[in-house]
Order: sequence, then structure tokens, then C-alpha cells
Amino acid sequence: MNEKSISSISKIGYAFDDVLLIPKKSTISTRKLIDTRTYFSKNIKLNIPIVSANMDAVTEAPMAITMASLGGMGIIHRFMSVEQQVDQVQQVKRSEGIMIEQPITIKPEGSIFQVKELMSNHKIGGILVINNDYKLLGIVTKRDLFFEYDDNKLVKEVMTSDDLITAPEGILLDEAKKIFMKNKIEKLPIINSNNVLVGLITSKDIYKRERIPISLKDSKGHLMVGAAIGVRDEDIIRAELLVNAGVDAIVIDIAHGHSDLTLKMINKIKNALGHADLIAGNVATANGTRDLIDAGVDAVKVGVGSGSICITRLVTGAGIPQLTAIMDCASVAQDFDIPIIADGGIRTSGDITKAIVAGASSVMIGSLLAGTDESPGIVISRPNGRFKMTRGMASLKAAVSRREKETQQMDDEEMLEYVPEGVEAMVPYRGKANEVITKLVGGLRSGMSYCGSMTISELYKNGEFIRITSSGKAESGPHDVQIID
Repeated sequence: MNEKSISSISKIGYAFDDVLLIPKKSTISTRKLIDTRTYFSKNIKLNIPIVSANMDAVTEAPMAITMASLGGMGIIHRFMSVEQQVDQVQQVKRSEGIMIEQPITIKPEGSIFQVKELMSNHKIGGILVINNDYKLLGIVTKRDLFFEYDDNKLVKEVMTSDDLITAPEGILLDEAKKIFMKNKIEKLPIINSNNVLVGLITSKDIYKRERIPISLKDSKGHLMVGAAIGVRDEDIIRAELLVNAGVDAIVIDIAHGHSDLTLKMINKIKNALGHADLIAGNVATANGTRDLIDAGVDAVKVGVGSGSICITRLVTGAGIPQLTAIMDCASVAQDFDIPIIADGGIRTSGDITKAIVAGASSVMIGSLLAGTDESPGIVISRPNGRFKMTRGMASLKAAVSRREKETQQMDDEEMLEYVPEGVEAMVPYRGKANEVITKLVGGLRSGMSYCGSMTISELYKNGEFIRITSSGKAESGPHDVQIID
């Protein structure tokens, strides 16, 4: 009988709080000059190294729109129907762009009730009217409906069709701006030589493009967005439909990413993705990273048990402290020029700086954003403040919710056998997501300054850790004072 040899524990795992960054000489005159651009995946470059987590209490279309507008990215969670997830992606893509390629349309025989319903569902103020050959006939806007109280009235009776301002296919952005300025319009339909509708440009999107140049956009001027899938066979169809909807990145979402299930799924869907990058995880070791890269991923998500609402380490006894996990995974990934996404454990802007010095190209944030206006859910008022709910995606309630959405029930025996690896919790209400992100990026810029680094790549090269004791950790925060606010 072979016996396992007993060996000493030679390796120590470090979390973010176990280290500090050694201050270096800085020649940076202002933080505004610091460049926070970095790679999310092999082919996608972010303007800030922050991604919102694919959790059902964090990222749907509103959060993804905000993240992309600020230069980061949101990953739409997968705990909804395929149709709902596709719609979420399309909401992000339609929110702004140089040209909306598939604008919402209606036939002239449609009713005012249908127009109002479309405007409400898609949060738009005007709908183009076309015939069966997709030729443009007119436009109906909220102004056309101001004094229309009969919802059964037909679109052709209220639409604007005379002197309709349009532009030819292939028009340049500067030319479109001149048309908007001259005619004081909000929407500019784009038609081809046969009067067939091919797209729509809005004044709001042009304004956003110039006002927020840091926003993350694809080659067509649409905000970029990612979406998560699982590892079941039906998720291959989900991935294909998401790609057809314009998603920029697919994230294979599984707690233990170093598994045959993940590797097989990568092989199955890689060829079906088209332009979209493929990200997989989570892993916490160099070997796990190497296997995912060998399978063909464009980025690796790192973190096992480090999330604030994750209890994987307590339940299973498995995991690696996040700082060490990032360093080990990055040691392999950098040889292949594949970005590392640090998922979990980020509580402060200083943790983002440390994660990048450890080798991460970007960080994924959950709980810090779960308490914002843009996250799903409602604000709960309690005597000690205002909160929003969040939960680990391996919690019992999340598992039951998933089964319900799959039109299946979890019976009593299944519930007894299910071992949750996440918890439900309340997080403080934090207001607007852009305020949270702005503070995090500001802290990151300060951290880069302390490391004498103008760019993310310089931060990785220049950053140097020093291990601290429990006394050093206590010294790092407020101490010997009564905190007022």
C-alpha cells in the first residue's frame, strides 16, 4: 500500500492586507497625467482597469452602461433566460454609438399603444416608421403623441413624414453633426439609394461621444459589454446568440475553473465566437492558468474563495490567498501575453494597486458596486442606515432562483444535499456607481504616483512589496482616535 509522504508546508499565501507597496521617487506633477489604460483580454483594451462582476446583484444593462461610459466594462450575469440576457446586451449596444444599425421600427398600421409600449420598453423618444420592404416612411416621436389620447389610433395618422431629414449611407460623423446643427433635430435616419433604412444617428450619442471621450467603445461607436455563460451544452447556443447580439466578450463562469468541464467548453465554443474574446476561470494556480491558456482563452479570471460573500474556503478547505494567487497565475500568463483578471478581495483602491503590481491587468469588483443605484434590486431602509442586498452566486437562494428560472423545482432532498459556497448579505447603499468608480480610480492614480509610475505597465515593473505584521496592518488604518464619519 502506497502511503503519501509527509512534507513540511514550505509555501506561504498572502492576501492584500499582508503587504504594502514601498514608496518610490516620483516625477509626476499631477495625477491627471497618469495613464490607466490596460488590457482586459488579448484584444480588448480598457481605459480603467475595473470590471463589474457577473453577479445577479451587480451587473445588468444599467451597470454595464455606466462601466463602459467610465472606460471599464460590465459583465452581464447569466442567471436569466437567454432571451433576457441577449436583450440586456442589446440595451447596452443601443445606449449610444456612432450609428444604431438596427433601430427600433414600427409599421404604419401599428397603433399608438404599440408605440408607447416600445418607447417605454426601450427607453427611447422616437420610432422610425417603415413598410414591409424596410423603406423609410416617417418617424413618430413623443411630441407627436402629446395630445393623442386614443391608443387605438394608427401610426400613419400621427407620424411625421413631410420634409423628413435623412442622410445617405456612409455619411461621416462631422457631416452628420452639421445636419444636426442646421436642422435642430434629435434623430437622423440613415438610408441607402433605394430609401431603405440602414441605421440611425442621434444627437445624444454624438454629444456623449465628445463629452465622455474615455468611454469604452467598439469600432462602430457602441459601448462594449461582456456576458457570462455556464458550461452546459445549451450554453453553446447561448454564446452564439450573445455574439450575434454584438457582445464583445464571453466569460465562462464556473467556481472551479481548472476542470475538464471548463476545458471542454472552451474547445466547443472558441470557434463559434467570431469577434468576441473568450475569458475563463476562476483559477488560483499556475497550472490552472496554463491549462486555460493552452485551451485557447484570451484572458484568465483568478480568485478562489476571496470574494466578500464567498465561503468556499470555509466549506471546502480549498483556496489560495488572493495576492499569491494573482502572482502565481501571472507568472505563467505573462509568458503568453494573456491578461489576468483579479476577481475578488478588492475592498479599497489600494487593493487595486496591489493587484496590478502582483500581475493583474484588471480587477473584477462585486460588493463595492452592489450597493449602488445601477445594481439590480431595491434600497432597504433600516434603523442603522440604507442597504441593498447581495449574494454569492453559489448561495442556496441563488441556486433555488436559478432552478426556478429554468422552470424546474428543487425538492427537499436536493436542498438538503446542496452545499452552498456563498452567503446572502446586505451592503451599504453607496449612491451612484460613477462616484464609487471615480474614487477608486483616483486612489489608484495616487498609488501609481507613490510607485513612481505613469502607466499600468510601469506600475507592474516598479511596484515592490514589503510584508507587514499585524501591528503594521493596524498602523495602516485609523487608530487611537474616535472616528466621526
